[in-house]
Amino acid sequence: MIQRVGFALVFLLLLLLAGQCICARPAFGQDLPSNDQSKIVRGTVVNAVTNQPVGRALVYSPDNRYATFTDGEGHFEFNLSKVESEVPADRLNWLIARKPGFLDDQTGRRQVEVSAGTEITIPLMPEGLIKGRITLPAADPVRSIDVQLMSRQIQDGSAHWTMTNAVATNSNGEFRFAELRPGTYKVLTREWMDNDPEASVPGGQLYGYPPVYYASASDFAAASTIQLTAGQTFQADMSLVRQPYYPVKIPVTNADQPGLNVTISPQGQRGPGYSLGYNRGKSTIEGQLPNGKYLVEAATYGPNFSGTGSVNLVVAGAPAEGPAMVLVRNNSITVNVKEEFSSTGRVSSGTWSDGEHTYSMHGPRLDLDVRADPVDDFGRRGSASIREPTSSDDSMVLENIFPGRYWLRLNAHRGYVASATMGGTDLLREPLVVVPGASATIDITLRDDTAELEGTLLGISPTLTDPGRWSPQSFIYCIPLPDSPGQFLELSAGADGKFDYRTVAPGAYRVVAFSSQQRDIPYRDAEAMKAYETKGQIVHFAPGQKVTLQLQVISDSAKQ
Repeated sequence: MIQRVGFALVFLLLLLLAGQCICARPAFGQDLPSNDQSKIVRGTVVNAVTNQPVGRALVYSPDNRYATFTDGEGHFEFNLSKVESEVPADRLNWLIARKPGFLDDQTGRRQVEVSAGTEITIPLMPEGLIKGRITLPAADPVRSIDVQLMSRQIQDGSAHWTMTNAVATNSNGEFRFAELRPGTYKVLTREWMDNDPEASVPGGQLYGYPPVYYASASDFAAASTIQLTAGQTFQADMSLVRQPYYPVKIPVTNADQPGLNVTISPQGQRGPGYSLGYNRGKSTIEGQLPNGKYLVEAATYGPNFSGTGSVNLVVAGAPAEGPAMVLVRNNSITVNVKEEFSSTGRVSSGTWSDGEHTYSMHGPRLDLDVRADPVDDFGRRGSASIREPTSSDDSMVLENIFPGRYWLRLNAHRGYVASATMGGTDLLREPLVVVPGASATIDITLRDDTAELEGTLLGISPTLTDPGRWSPQSFIYCIPLPDSPGQFLELSAGADGKFDYRTVAPGAYRVVAFSSQQRDIPYRDAEAMKAYETKGQIVHFAPGQKVTLQLQVISDSAKQ
């Protein structure tokens, strides 16, 4: 609902602005002299899926000098010769369209190039919808049940489940998720306690409704995935089952912290849905759960202690108390960086201050950023980064890193990362595995014998724009081939289609160019990358080599 109101406000603002600068003719019956046709921009807004015209869509320029509605057949027209502006009227280069029920362009790049005197087409992608009704076994609707929508997103080359939205059911037990893009989704309910005063007896048995994972799964991993296509409406009805809930308690032996982050995994399968709280005064994790087997995990963050713990808990028709949970201090991993630079003309140096002390910095601390991001979803872990220095010669340490699996994110400011290993594990290709209490060291080598990539994009129309005005770009991606050295790289080309990048890590890559930025390239998933096998060019970069390419740009419509 909030999203709809926000869209309406923006929509109204555009209309008010358009009223001050609009130059449009919705009627097409009046003929213009032939010498004026070069000043006329005509077009049609269509549904990107059905190719049917879209009436009453707002068409406007990025600088808001032009705006109009399409007619009932999706047509619009601008007469450039009638605009009085400091900017020449004939400099209308791009147009955008929008309408409720169709997706907005969140990237700001889905703009159609204008060609005066010819008919242009602006496609709008229809929104997807997931809706449903939550009922009890007797088919009675349930109001104010929390329903969550999870979507499968690509983050840094890996797929993760991310909460997209959460809504409460209305008085009819109905819910609705709108403005959805094509993708993979899951729907679930949060657990809901039965607080009906007519059915509750003081001191008696507690009842509630455990989470339901569409369609009728008992945990998130087993839930059905919804493959939503553009413009599709998916019905996801679910029925709750009333079950007895029992008090549970888990002592925590060493949790002298303001709070704990507690996660509950039914059958050991991580996912959202259940919750327990932490009673600091009693140093216990407390709450209610239905019958079942659970993995209870807790994490604490503090200036003096950060740690994790876990216990298995069984609830079987009676109050349950788990074994005492002992929090284990998080690991710290030393990062050794070896710089094998052939160029000696540049020496990295600088200072860092914590407000009380100022330290001189040099070498790896300035040349490399290191971060570890969790591989698995719904865990108790967060990202870890290099701790702040405590002296000028302080070592680089990944501090307070929770047990689990991580992808190492390495950003070299000088040269490139030639290797990153821990024991016999290649951390450029495999996850970093952190074991509780184990000591480990990461070894990283930096080199500067980089390759260079330059080239020209084919399939675009170079556009010269005024200084300071938005300039459309295309994006080039260098994707390392499996078992090949090299790092994933994104770079952009200007409006003239030229690109140049001087620090490519040597290795074998698939180089692909797209008309818009791609945030969903699963470059860490070999199986998913098979969809790109027919795209782009295979390029081998040797140390110090300069490679020149001509790349055909792939449009959004041709991506799949």
